[in-house]
Amino acid sequence: MNELPGSVGTSVSFSLRLGQTFFSSASLLFMSLGVEFYSYTAFCYLVTIMGLVIPWSFTLALVDGYSVLVKCPIRQPGILLIIVVGDWVLSTLTLAAASSTASVVDLLLNSHGSFCPIKLCCRYRISAVMAFVSWILSLASSLFNLYLLPSL
Repeated sequence: MNELPGSVGTSVSFSLRLGQTFFSSASLLFMSLGVEFYSYTAFCYLVTIMGLVIPWSFTLALVDGYSVLVKCPIRQPGILLIIVVGDWVLSTLTLAAASSTASVVDLLLNSHGSFCPIKLCCRYRISAVMAFVSWILSLASSLFNLYLLPSL
């Protein structure tokens, strides 16, 4: 069977997973730097989802790294199905969290700083951007694995 770049057990998948872990961690870090994030439900939702995405992506990065080292990609339909479903669920939740955070930050910034200082809102905006990048990487890896699933 041909290797599909980006599918589980390849070096491209390993780099996608590391990118997801990095950008999710950065999003969580930028959101947590502001001690007022708990005042808004969208920000709490982003923190919760990034708290789920980080261990998921890091664990799959470890699996991909091991598969690359031993040169044995994962080709079991049951495991791949779990990975695809997990990726799709977390990808959807990440998109929802990033979108809601971006819209709340936009609303706060348009209120002329009366609810959120500019410096704090800029951190929240960076956090939303990092969450969007994490979502794009998650979507890419889930599409690669979904494409591979029927061929097994």
